[in-house]
Amino acid sequence: MKNESKRADRPDFSLAYYSGNRKTGTISVIESRQGATTVLPVPSAPESGLDVMRRPVLVGLAENQRVILFDPVSKALSLQECLPADAFPAHIYRDGYSARAWYMNDGDKATGNDTLNFGDRGSSVTVVENVDHSSARFLATICVGRGHHQAAFSHPSDAAPEVPAKAYVSNLKDGTLSVIGNDPEESATYLQMIATIDLLEKDKEQGEGNNAFPHGLAYSSRTGLIYNLNNGYGTIAVIDPKKDEIIDHIAFKGHSNLFVTPDGRYIIGRGADRKSDPDHVIAKLTVLDLSSHEIVATLDLADVYISKYYFSPEGNYLYLTTSSSGSPEQQANLKTDALLIFSLQDLPHLALDKELRLGSPSGSLDFLTTGAGSGYLFSSHSAQGKVLMTTLDGTGDLDSIDAGESLSHSRLWLI
Repeated sequence: MKNESKRADRPDFSLAYYSGNRKTGTISVIESRQGATTVLPVPSAPESGLDVMRRPVLVGLAENQRVILFDPVSKALSLQECLPADAFPAHIYRDGYSARAWYMNDGDKATGNDTLNFGDRGSSVTVVENVDHSSARFLATICVGRGHHQAAFSHPSDAAPEVPAKAYVSNLKDGTLSVIGNDPEESATYLQMIATIDLLEKDKEQGEGNNAFPHGLAYSSRTGLIYNLNNGYGTIAVIDPKKDEIIDHIAFKGHSNLFVTPDGRYIIGRGADRKSDPDHVIAKLTVLDLSSHEIVATLDLADVYISKYYFSPEGNYLYLTTSSSGSPEQQANLKTDALLIFSLQDLPHLALDKELRLGSPSGSLDFLTTGAGSGYLFSSHSAQGKVLMTTLDGTGDLDSIDAGESLSHSRLWLI
């Protein structure tokens, strides 16, 4: 059923809102035009009845509001009027330097293998072009190591013009990075596996095996290097994309993820201290200067467990969403509904500009730019069945749009 509301100060926008219970889900299209907002559910189809590896994968939503689905068996893309209830909303990494998006397949739970496509050789990533348009095109399904996966993309820049375009995919179970060619002009290596980087640090192992557990992967256009966080070792492996070799390790213990600031100069690591205080989780933020490999700033945040990070379109704000972790006593004090907004104008100093309490954890954020330095952020809230929006700096009124029923999982994206 279509919902309608009016608010004169809302900008014009269109976004897709997916919500589900991690088994089934639905999509609605939210459109705002001249202050009038409509929420139009995309028609649902029955569950496919297929096993997990064969279920249709949700790729995106085309400009005509038809659902773009990927068949993992035939490798065909199709445009459908209805969304099968059990279509899988795969974890997606968009290559910001092209129209390609990379969909992660962590494989089956027992082995981490994509048994449908590659038997016991590993799991996979699937690459699709123009994912939010009827011209969407399947490019490749590529065998990588066993997941969970993250992805980062190297590319030439003014500061590092000789860096080749490649995709790096971390493989948590294997302790490796898969390197894939990502330059359409290089036909011999484009979308081909060209290297596997072993992240093993033998001096940190007690016996046989690889316990690197990579989780935290980023590229700096300033240094022209890839940075991978080895959670198991508490180190950052520094990788030269021109050679696909590890050229250095940086001690970085106590972090579970990392990201590079938009200017490429700093890494920000995030972690959580659950041991110091039995009643409180302490979020840890650490700023590492990539020119010196020195830690130049730290920040502790009480009763916060960091979930996801985002940067504003112009790179002047960092957004951290929060969720739940820790003991029952610690969880009772956590601010799981907080959205933390940091100014990046004074890096390496991290300034918490705004802490918004949104009423429930955020599923995902997206951003609308309306002018130089101005615009809006959107946040999905499945527990409330709402989309919340405010200005990029968080100082505007918190606007709420009813988007559907209360469920456990949601994400949104502008279309």
